[in-house]
Amino acid sequence: MLSNDILNALKSYTENMTNSVALVLQTGEHEKRQELVEFLTSLCSVSDNLTLIERDDNQRSPISFYLEVEGKNNGISFSGIPSGHEFNSLILAILQSSGTALKLDKTLSNMVQKIKDDLHFEVFISLSCHNCPDVVQSLNQFALLNETINAEMIDGGLFPEIIEQRNIQGVPSVYLNGKLFANGKIDTAQLVDKLIQRYPYIVGGDESEALPIQDVTVIGGGPAGVSAAIYAARKGLNVTMIADRIGGQVKDTVGIENLISVPKTTGTELTGNLLAHLNDYEVTIKEFLRVDKIEKGKTKKVHLSSGEVIETKSLIVATGAKWRELGVPGEKENIGSGVAYCPHCDGPFFKGKDVAVIGGGNSGIEAALDLAGMVNHVTVFEFLPELKADKVLVKKAEANSKITIIKHAATKQIIAENGKVVALEYEDRTSGEVKQQSLAGVFVQIGLVPNSAFLNDVVELSKFGEVIIDQKCATSEPGIFAAGDVTTVPYKQIVIAMGEGSKASLSAFDYLIRES
Repeated sequence: MLSNDILNALKSYTENMTNSVALVLQTGEHEKRQELVEFLTSLCSVSDNLTLIERDDNQRSPISFYLEVEGKNNGISFSGIPSGHEFNSLILAILQSSGTALKLDKTLSNMVQKIKDDLHFEVFISLSCHNCPDVVQSLNQFALLNETINAEMIDGGLFPEIIEQRNIQGVPSVYLNGKLFANGKIDTAQLVDKLIQRYPYIVGGDESEALPIQDVTVIGGGPAGVSAAIYAARKGLNVTMIADRIGGQVKDTVGIENLISVPKTTGTELTGNLLAHLNDYEVTIKEFLRVDKIEKGKTKKVHLSSGEVIETKSLIVATGAKWRELGVPGEKENIGSGVAYCPHCDGPFFKGKDVAVIGGGNSGIEAALDLAGMVNHVTVFEFLPELKADKVLVKKAEANSKITIIKHAATKQIIAENGKVVALEYEDRTSGEVKQQSLAGVFVQIGLVPNSAFLNDVVELSKFGEVIIDQKCATSEPGIFAAGDVTTVPYKQIVIAMGEGSKASLSAFDYLIRES
């Protein structure tokens, strides 16, 4: 199952393992068990520090296994075959169990270690979901940090009875001690927020870890934020980056073909390259945290969700944007139960079913084309008389027999029965007639909203919530600059965000020179 190239790469990765790790597989019969045994046997062949043990240990299924270090279950388990996007989750779990440094910020690690309750996380995933590994990997690290925490990855495709029982229609879907904890489009930062809400005592109390006053603090880890941080570090400045996740919206993009000099790449690959470039410089990275408040002044104070306060001479806001919601009845109530925003992640749950895509721009038509390869039929609803997507995409959609396009349609509500979406109600804007379309899922693709809520009363915002900037990325507040999709700069593109981030950093450097 594992190619020679992968096995050779794994041999080099596992050379520095300091602890022996056993993969303890539950005994029993399952149609996929032999495939899993072959997969794990091949994996263990790359190092003498890896062994496969088959044991009756009362695990979930004969295709469940956990990691054992020095004879002890370390709290990390997998139910299913962690291939596809989850292969990295397994390899990282093995390496980190064997002594490789965790990728969590020290403050965040301290917060996790303070939790006193027994926490059992179940993460339902799809092997085609590129967001799921982040959640799985973070919870695995939580388990390594705190012996009261354990985390189990569950491949929803191999456990349909549980998916049906719990009415799961989106991934990742996280359960804590048997109850729904988070689902739909979630990331590690949101999990951390939920833990803080549940256990407020884990915040604060680490004043000894406080950073010295920073020259530049960058908020945001997408193309604009990474560019800003690198440019500032190259000037020899003290730089801190605060990000809910490195890559931002780019991480959710499957295909990228307009990044000049790079004919074709993916969001995951580009995010990896951004992080690798960032790691070449001395930048303090505070990932999976958010900014609660900013205090203005000659020295700005940035208050984080961890309770930390970072003092900084200048600030660059590059927080990007998030998916815009419809704002109709039935939307928020059914996120993860038929309402979704990521066709690549949640599309496989609607195999053989009818779905809708709301929005006729590039993202909407791309989503429809993607979903058409998985579902029974896709209906695209566009509010305007004509589609806004590029002509090449429109032609592909119109030529696809599994896609129907309805224009001049205003979505009124999403209808659910017994916890599942069953229909969409819309108004024909030409006739005024209200109609219903029976379907099982609704994918919302109507653009983006700037992540600027925390900037109210800090800098001037446009009526759309964008940060108003001048040609040098300066905001209305001296020493605060902004770049990328969160700003009024036209055309929200990766290459533009990179340029704007670089420009904002150069402007911040110029400001620091003049103010010192």
